[in-house]
Amino acid sequence: MKNNICVSSTRSASTKLPTRSVAATRFARRLTTRVSILGAALLTVAASFSAASASADAAVVYWAKVSATGVELTGSGVSHVIHFGHGRYDLTFPNSITSCALTGTVNTSGGVDPGPGSASILVGEITSKAIFVRTATPSAKAGTSETVDDDRPFSVTLTCL
Repeated sequence: MKNNICVSSTRSASTKLPTRSVAATRFARRLTTRVSILGAALLTVAASFSAASASADAAVVYWAKVSATGVELTGSGVSHVIHFGHGRYDLTFPNSITSCALTGTVNTSGGVDPGPGSASILVGEITSKAIFVRTATPSAKAGTSETVDDDRPFSVTLTCL
């Protein structure tokens, strides 16, 4: 029998089917169907990974390191920084930030804490393209020349989807 199809499994012995037999034809059709289904499943999985990768690539991150006087020391995607009051800053961005997560932290001033006590930061969205940053020294004493709002160097990060 020169024209045979060999069917084998790891759990059973191989079986030889004549190439033109009904069993061989059925086997070939089932095999083709299973390979087609497997191929479609692999394409679906590949498309899912591709979509996940594309959405991960679509995230935009804006960030800035700002001095206590409101000068942007370094950053990416910040259009403008305005220092408009004691411990108060506005930062504007080129695109909408309505779907962004906002994070802020107070920095040291050249490695030295710029003032007494602890420091805090408040970051909030004020328009679709701007945030407000407020830096403060919560330990300032009432009735002294110290104020709670305090010019402090800070960093902000906006992660947008």
